[in-house]
Amino acid sequence: MQKESEPKFEGWYFKHQKGKEVFAFIPGRAESGAFVQMLWNKGARHFSVPHAAAAGDFIRAGDCIFSRYGCKISLPGVQGEIRYGSLSPLQRDVMGPLRFFPLECRHGVVSMAHTLRGSLTVDGTAYDLSGGIGYIEKDSGVSFPQWYLWVQCNQFPLPCALMAAAARVPLGRGSFTGCICVVQFAGREYLLASYNGARVLKAGPRQLWVAQGALLLRLDLAPDCPGGLLCAPESGQMSARVQEKCNAAVRLRLWKGGQLVLDLSSRQGMYEYRPPIPGPVSSGPEA
Repeated sequence: MQKESEPKFEGWYFKHQKGKEVFAFIPGRAESGAFVQMLWNKGARHFSVPHAAAAGDFIRAGDCIFSRYGCKISLPGVQGEIRYGSLSPLQRDVMGPLRFFPLECRHGVVSMAHTLRGSLTVDGTAYDLSGGIGYIEKDSGVSFPQWYLWVQCNQFPLPCALMAAAARVPLGRGSFTGCICVVQFAGREYLLASYNGARVLKAGPRQLWVAQGALLLRLDLAPDCPGGLLCAPESGQMSARVQEKCNAAVRLRLWKGGQLVLDLSSRQGMYEYRPPIPGPVSSGPEA
């Protein structure tokens, strides 16, 4: 349980993708200091910065600026500016009533998909990202869950955006396997969440099945792809490590009332998986 006296972290996730070219920037602050992380097809980099602060729609981390309108990157070996089109926020807070509980980690989705215009130069090579698609989310709290699966993808054959997460969530003296999954397609938003009665039927490194009322979501995953090792929060310190993959294969299927509503596949998904701690204490989800 998160207490006011415990150290905290706060981080944002700005993903920029055009085809198989992916650049995700993670500005943030923790008890261990301020930082900007960069994940791309060739790995990950961690930059310590003097400060990181948010004011209104703007986040300044060192010499970098991030906002709902775009970002300006000024890091050793990495320079550029990218403007964003209209954002696609959710219809409601993705945490629902759980935002009022003292959880170890709170999740927020700022935009499921938006257009990009601009470029980055990394180690002397220029990358034009104009015409690509972006995604923005935020996390805050004390630690990432001891077990979790996170998948995000907004490059399908049809305009569709997906964010899905399942995790072991400590609450009080116990814990539960919770989930929040969102699919935006054809002007509709499908939200499957624990606070709406969603149940995680299967969860592991290559699959996630979630049922809620008449809805059944099935994700089949193939994360055999490049990525990088990112720093992650543990008791307010950026001392843990998590592997995030770029361009993972994702097959998304959604049924409503037994009728198949969506069946889309992509090879441009983002993917993180932190396996459950082994031993009798853990009652993690089915692998």
